[in-house]
Amino acid sequence: MRKNRKSRKNRAHIQPPNLLGGYKHVIMQTNSDVIMRIDILTLFPQVFESPLSCSILKRAQDEGLIEIVLTDIRDFATDNYRKVDDKPYGGGPGMVMMPGPVFDCAEHVRKLSPDKGRVILLTPQGQKFNQAKAIELSAEKRLILIAGKYEGFDERIRIGLDAEQISIGDYVLNGGELAAMVIIDAVVRLLPGALGDEDSAKDDSFSAGLLEYPQYTRPEVFRGMKVPEILLSGDHAKIAEWRKQQALERTKKWRPDLLKDNNKK
Repeated sequence: MRKNRKSRKNRAHIQPPNLLGGYKHVIMQTNSDVIMRIDILTLFPQVFESPLSCSILKRAQDEGLIEIVLTDIRDFATDNYRKVDDKPYGGGPGMVMMPGPVFDCAEHVRKLSPDKGRVILLTPQGQKFNQAKAIELSAEKRLILIAGKYEGFDERIRIGLDAEQISIGDYVLNGGELAAMVIIDAVVRLLPGALGDEDSAKDDSFSAGLLEYPQYTRPEVFRGMKVPEILLSGDHAKIAEWRKQQALERTKKWRPDLLKDNNKK
């Protein structure tokens, strides 16, 4: 993970604290060996420090599978106050993100890699994110995620950048940073080599349109609750059939809407 910063001649830029060792302030093209580059355009790059520095996401970066670059939209403001939002035309509450800083930031970031990238706005107005969309995005060479704040984006940002909109659910967050993290986590785990076991993602909930079957591990008996005998049998064909049936029953009970969606296809 690194932070890309546009140099400014007229003022000093105070970097956000980083308890994990600091960002690398470099501008370079993507390493041709990485599977995917993810650019995050945000007003709060420090929000991403901890999640991107742990577990699977950290290992994927360390092993060169992905490259994640953070860019602060405020670095592209044109006034001394680093203003990036203003009151909405027509009146109404809140502030709207101005097109100028976002356009300048996006155009700058696009030039940092030969891959143009798929531009995504994180907004409640977007298409709802799901496993199918995660699989679709995992095939991209580059993603450019723009996290909004306040009352949202000036509509000309969506139009001018030809950006698609994605929402992670029918609720409102304070900004798009958490939505960006959800998408990154869901997409990266699908990349070849990101997980220790290549079959892990294949059995995840939603991968086959069903919830995942129940899982058990040691001990065989815990507080009177026993592992199903079929899982101890060693008969892989019967275990596979049991798991398939359990996945179907769970989906019928807890998420019948998934079965309705599959029947429509």
